[in-house]
Amino acid sequence: MNQELILASESQYKKNILKRIEIAFSTDAPAIDETPHTGESARGLSMRLAQQKAETIAAKHPSATVVSTDQSAEVDGEILGKPGTIANACTMLQKLSGKTVSFFTSVGFIAPNQPCLIHTEEVIVTIRTLDHQEIERYVAKDKPLDCAGSFKVESLGISLFTSVKSDDPTALEGLPLIRLCQWLRDQGFKIP
Repeated sequence: MNQELILASESQYKKNILKRIEIAFSTDAPAIDETPHTGESARGLSMRLAQQKAETIAAKHPSATVVSTDQSAEVDGEILGKPGTIANACTMLQKLSGKTVSFFTSVGFIAPNQPCLIHTEEVIVTIRTLDHQEIERYVAKDKPLDCAGSFKVESLGISLFTSVKSDDPTALEGLPLIRLCQWLRDQGFKIP
């Protein structure tokens, strides 16, 4: 079988995760507005954006199978964005120090002539109490400026945690592979 698989993202993090299942794929990043709607939850935002990304790329490539993903984080009812700067990353980590954060990672999947499937994994992360020097050292070393929550779990970010609760360990990295692999198998992809 010769099926085309497209990841609706140019993120190096997402590409690295998808490479683990050893299926050839290409990428095409949708240009969409990712601003949360008024009153939207982190879970709702993640689901909406994953679906919008998948549908945008599927419309451009109707004969391909399209995979999308989106991740949002929430603490104390507030959606956490990507910090963008070192100062913002330090401020965010200070705010998260000693707290529990919910991460919602949604995967979208559209096979040719099929409706969009959406699955969301919630990952609960407890951040240990961090002092200012630890935060500054961490941000300087890992530079998590493009990561929701201001840390990279696949790198030094794991040292900031006291616990992680999840049904899919890849969800916190940004793409829940357990459900995705099932959908791909259902579509005829051979994994492994």
